[in-house]
Amino acid sequence: MKHMAVYLMLVLGGNASPTADDVKKALSAVGVESDDERLTALISELSGKDLNELLEAGLPLLAKFGGGGGGGGGGDAAADVVEEEEEKVEEEEIDMSGGMDMFGGEEGTGDY
Repeated sequence: MKHMAVYLMLVLGGNASPTADDVKKALSAVGVESDDERLTALISELSGKDLNELLEAGLPLLAKFGGGGGGGGGGDAAADVVEEEEEKVEEEEIDMSGGMDMFGGEEGTGDY
């Protein structure tokens, strides 16, 4: 997955057809080692193919993953959720008028 992510970033960055060396260089720049076998397989699979066409062709496959959040429910579960009013929390104001300034000295001494 890391190889594919770097490959896509290189394409978005303007490199129309990144090589295995390009991907390795980008990974090593952030301290990540590459798996040569997987990287070679990825580069050979993508070689000579238009990435935009591949992404568009794979879009229907994403529907198989679903898109829900967590939990079961399903169906009209979202309609059953009751909205609760947020409680307003008022902050207490602290009287800082006496005694000390922010540096621990006495207020108004003029030693600044």
